[in-house]
Amino acid sequence: MQALATERPLTGDLRGDGAPLDLGAYEAAGGYRALRKALGELAPSALTAMVKASNLRGRGGAGFPTGVKWQAVPMGPKARRPKYVVCNADEMEPGTFKDRLLLEGNPHLVLEGMMLAAYAVEAEVAYVFLRWAYRRAEAAMRAAIAEAYQHGYLGRNILGSPFSLELHLHTSAGRYICGEETALLNSLEGSRAIPRAKPPYPQTSGLWGKPVLVQNVETFANVPPLVQRGVAWYQGLSRTDDQGGTKIYGASGRVKRPGAWELPMGTTIREILEQAGGMRDGFRLRGVIPGGASTDFVTEEHLDVKMDFTALARVGSRMGTGTMIVLDDRTCPVGMVLNLERFFARESCGWCTPCREGLPWTARTLQAIELGEGQDSDLELLAQQCRLLGPGHTFCALAPGAVEPLQSALKYFRDDFQRHIRERRCPWEHRKT
Repeated sequence: MQALATERPLTGDLRGDGAPLDLGAYEAAGGYRALRKALGELAPSALTAMVKASNLRGRGGAGFPTGVKWQAVPMGPKARRPKYVVCNADEMEPGTFKDRLLLEGNPHLVLEGMMLAAYAVEAEVAYVFLRWAYRRAEAAMRAAIAEAYQHGYLGRNILGSPFSLELHLHTSAGRYICGEETALLNSLEGSRAIPRAKPPYPQTSGLWGKPVLVQNVETFANVPPLVQRGVAWYQGLSRTDDQGGTKIYGASGRVKRPGAWELPMGTTIREILEQAGGMRDGFRLRGVIPGGASTDFVTEEHLDVKMDFTALARVGSRMGTGTMIVLDDRTCPVGMVLNLERFFARESCGWCTPCREGLPWTARTLQAIELGEGQDSDLELLAQQCRLLGPGHTFCALAPGAVEPLQSALKYFRDDFQRHIRERRCPWEHRKT
């Protein structure tokens, strides 16, 4: 177990039966040693410097350097108070289930990461913003929070130090837009979940106008093992020079063993598919959406590309959440993209016109093609829509992410779109199982 925890610090201690680690089991595996170390040996600025030196990048999808984000929070006696830390646990990206694994299996690891972040930025209050449908995760988190309070890891003067932290669990109403941190903050405040204009950035003026640090579940979970074992060890887990640690990768679709696995950052797409047992018998791989539904397809020629933030960008995609959706040769790519665009159209917050009007229009056009009612001109109209909904044309990143699978499907599977139009039907209907 100790060897597993050293190689896989996020998941090596998970129980085989899926039950969450209670406080005793977490402490036996080394839990809260990092918090004790930080409170006893590290100034807040030193802890932030350690996280920055580790090359930990945010695991929510954007991959922003975590230490740089922490440094942006105002420090010292003149900083506005209270300051907040928020854990984004509203995991609604289609094809993504990595945070659920941690929340259900090792809730104290997430909590300790939040405590360390709060200490580093001198925050007094923390929130877990949890997806409403994650009932098992909610029960595990509530139990872990109660244990942490009971044993002095939360509350006043934690472990006899001057550091105090109050932590609350907030169950969200469940909207995809809450993955955008300022929309999440609006929802947490009790307002409509719509994104805010930036600047000001949340680190300086966020929750109730006060400084706030928002990070993803997996990002927080990386912090305790990093602090406990050090920067050199953490960087040594990775196969890349500029991105430290491990990553919880996932695969869904017609693979033999869908699931999630903690592997070195920079593991290739091919190796992750091997973890999933390869394609199911009778199916052939056509493409992969590498990082949840809002990323561009890659194809067989990209199987040896590393799954990291830099390598995937070079081939025109993004790592996103690192959880792959596999397209097989019996699934219609037009129908698959239509399903995704319907989701994004429904989840648009409606705040800006391109997203509110453009995504439903895109979904309707794709539906016409799928039903055999499309025209040749629809393909150029869809390509134009991808440009009009791309970066720089909308208020937030929802619509640009929504059209990524569409724009790449038009690139790699254009013949499939043309067959729908030419044959006036979906050619895959007879092949679906």
